[in-house]
Amino acid sequence: MGARLLVVEDDRGIATLLQHNLTIDGFEVRLAATAHDALRECQEFAPDLVLLDIKLPDGSGFDLCRVLRQGGRRPVIFVSARGQRADKVRGLDLGADDYITKPFEIEELVARINAVLRRTRPSVERVLLGAIAVDFVEGRATRGKTEIPLTRREIDLLRYLAERSGAPVRRDELLAEIWGVQDGSTTRAVDFAVARLRKKIEPDPHTPRFLKTAHGDGYSLTFELPS
Repeated sequence: MGARLLVVEDDRGIATLLQHNLTIDGFEVRLAATAHDALRECQEFAPDLVLLDIKLPDGSGFDLCRVLRQGGRRPVIFVSARGQRADKVRGLDLGADDYITKPFEIEELVARINAVLRRTRPSVERVLLGAIAVDFVEGRATRGKTEIPLTRREIDLLRYLAERSGAPVRRDELLAEIWGVQDGSTTRAVDFAVARLRKKIEPDPHTPRFLKTAHGDGYSLTFELPS
């Protein structure tokens, strides 16, 4: 499975060209022409990396970058015609992982994307949940030779918990990091997702062995690392 990229670009011609070339290079690419659409895609598509223009019809890419990086998790590369040093410094200060100026060669962009993805790849690549092996690099889970149909968000949820070494993680943190929702006081999205996930990975979903409810308000993951 190729990395998921979200291209936030209001010039349809440039966006379509990027989508075409990046798809050829093995990425899964979606487009967003506005900041509003980008936030929706981040929740629905859960991209591994965002390519972000500065000038958008409904706001500044700088402001959008600040929102995207509030949790500090999703990599961002600015792709902009604005090559002034001040713009580059501002973008990087906001938490962007790189800044590339238009026009550019697609080979350079792909190289920079891969470099950022290598730096931000999962710190835990694989875990064992009893007889189930979860591979976060490939984004899949298997029991023996049988693949378990986990969604991308379920994989992301397991990965986020695994990277915290079994420590409890609060619901509001999971909502912000996995769902991109900053105020989740009225949603039970995490609880519903955990319930569905337990049915897929737990021998007895009513008495979870791996995906446990933490005291207070959150969840933790008990796992083993492959030998």
